[in-house]
Amino acid sequence: MSTVILLRHGKSTANGSGVLAGRSPKVSLDDTGRAQAEKLVGRLDGVPLADLVVSPMLRCKQTVGPLATARGLGKTVEPGLSEVDYGDWTGKELKHLAKEPLWRVVQAHASAAVFPGGEGLAAMQARSVAAVRAHDRRIAAEHGDHAVWLLCSHGDVIKSILADALGQHLDAFQRIVVDPASISVVRYTETRPFVMRVNDHSSDLSGIVPPEPKPKRGKKAAGSSDAVVGGTTGR
Repeated sequence: MSTVILLRHGKSTANGSGVLAGRSPKVSLDDTGRAQAEKLVGRLDGVPLADLVVSPMLRCKQTVGPLATARGLGKTVEPGLSEVDYGDWTGKELKHLAKEPLWRVVQAHASAAVFPGGEGLAAMQARSVAAVRAHDRRIAAEHGDHAVWLLCSHGDVIKSILADALGQHLDAFQRIVVDPASISVVRYTETRPFVMRVNDHSSDLSGIVPPEPKPKRGKKAAGSSDAVVGGTTGR
């Protein structure tokens, strides 16, 4: 299987407003977010990209816009990676939502949280994990197991994908931090994912590119799903 870069969209006009934007239409990047989108081109310099897969939300499309232009790549829009449908909570101030009984459920027992008029976090995780794995299989089939591709989505969506890759229960996914414009990296293999980076803000990401396999004569090479005993030795 291949390697996926999980990019959260850049800072949006809603991120600093204290409002839960959710799927509100026309939420775009603010000045900081636009600068983050421009810097993404340099951050990923030297990282070959087979595809760009994005949430349908405007802020995600804007985040990968400069990168798509620089690389000459199109954007594959994936509804399964859209923002959580927060239902009746959409557009409300976080300080008021924090007083709702459901808030504590979201914090401590996320798998049981279902937003009124919207979707549950467990359902969100199921559709987002299904989407990322489906695209990973497609890209690996088209470009090979050493392909790297980028996915641009939302905080809770990426946290749920990382929780799945870590073998972590959704109830603990709030322990994972995913900031705007941060990058996390997962390498999927036949039997397990490897989580390579989480909430990364660095400017050099060339180290995530997997090396080409070197066949060994007369000896069976370790499987790509095997972990290195004692830890990896770096690149």
